Amino acid sequence: MFVPAAHALVLGTHAVARPFFYGGAVLLIFTAMIGIATANYHPRNVARSHLGALLGAYLVLPVMMALPFHQAVPDTSLLNAWFEMMSSFTTTGATLYDTPGRLPPSVHLWRALAGWLGGFFVLVTAVAVLAPMSLGGIEVITGQAPGRGAVGTSQITRIADPSERITRYTLALFPAYGGLTLALWVLLLVAGEDGLTALCHAMGTLSTSGISPVQGPGGSTSGLAGETLIFLFLIVAVSRRAFPGAVMVDRSTPFRRDPEVRMAAFFLVAVPLVLFLRHWLGAIETEEVQNLAAAGRALWGALFTTLSFLTTTGYESADWDAARSWSGLNTPGLILLGLALVGGGVATTAGGVKLLRVYALFRHAERELERIVHPNSIGGEGATARRLRGQGAYVAWIFFMLFAFSIAIVTAALALAGIGFEPALVLAIAALTTTGQLANMAAEVPIAWADLGPWAKAVLAAAMVLGRMETLAILALLAPDGWRK
Repeated sequence: MFVPAAHALVLGTHAVARPFFYGGAVLLIFTAMIGIATANYHPRNVARSHLGALLGAYLVLPVMMALPFHQAVPDTSLLNAWFEMMSSFTTTGATLYDTPGRLPPSVHLWRALAGWLGGFFVLVTAVAVLAPMSLGGIEVITGQAPGRGAVGTSQITRIADPSERITRYTLALFPAYGGLTLALWVLLLVAGEDGLTALCHAMGTLSTSGISPVQGPGGSTSGLAGETLIFLFLIVAVSRRAFPGAVMVDRSTPFRRDPEVRMAAFFLVAVPLVLFLRHWLGAIETEEVQNLAAAGRALWGALFTTLSFLTTTGYESADWDAARSWSGLNTPGLILLGLALVGGGVATTAGGVKLLRVYALFRHAERELERIVHPNSIGGEGATARRLRGQGAYVAWIFFMLFAFSIAIVTAALALAGIGFEPALVLAIAALTTTGQLANMAAEVPIAWADLGPWAKAVLAAAMVLGRMETLAILALLAPDGWRK
């Protein structure tokens, strides 16, 4: 909180600087008191304790983050401030303040910083807490039951304290995470972007929160160069191999044969090509098919937006609308919903079902079709591929059904709040996949988050936590095995 306080002090907005400075000082003292009081606490079930702390972080930290936000923006309610911080910390990026100039620059910096720290929190907990328990997508590779421990990590779990693992992986991941953010910030500045906008876009890209003070890259001054840089850094959210200390259960698999990389490449080729051909057919009717410049902008807009929503970032290319003006056709929002549902890589900041789970289901379906043609055939490709097609696909299917069941429950809860079926479905998917920008782009009529009632905001905030933690982790936390003393 001292960072936006210093930023507001430099800008001379003392009414904004004071809440962040006082809030940071008071909460720092409060946190130190809790740390001293719990220094000698040793839980009976360490793994379950860390899962409880993971859930508690999403319940407590957004409330703490909302206090200076509420004081710095006096004409907003505490509920709206809490929802905004919950959206930022879960890297959803859904905002109630989408009117330009509605928030001071330092508050935009606070939103982006909260999302950036939330993304780093996801990285550390995925490696240090969820992976040793075969959660967060790692269970697809190991083939182990979620919550029971991955192959090769049982000894680590028994000997090394999870707090020590969190410290070790924090020291290993933060230099890469912070260094990539700093590099993208500098490159965006060189491309001609404003300082605050470049920093918010850099943090929004690495955390996949998609938070922006100027409505995304379309409202920035860096143009095509800025979008190209963001596109390159979004690739980090496709595979966990981009960060040191990542969960490498499948070390023998080279990068070019990584299932997540191959699956993402397929979507990056197929989806923009389908969109381009659809708009090209529409351009024939409008006699704009020979406008090569408009065709190139339409293709780039589809490529950038595809990767952005596949990684659940939600940035919209400035050329996304060029395809519609070129062909006269609207882009179907169902494609964006599907991309967000697929999601990014395992143990990355991206949300959604995750590429590895989709790949496991695809390979299982492919193998079943082969067995129909050749019942006595051998699948081959090694033990890892067999485990991925077998136990991994089974666990992936369970998660997929739980995810679909969560969508149905959240949609029904929003319907009880008086929201129509289509907007409720879009909002449910946006919250569960942590892609808040879907509300503006996937629906036929853009949905304003600010128009939602208190009940709808509470339901969607809970859905954000559920989508960020994943259903399997919550079920492992509630499992009867953890109740035994």
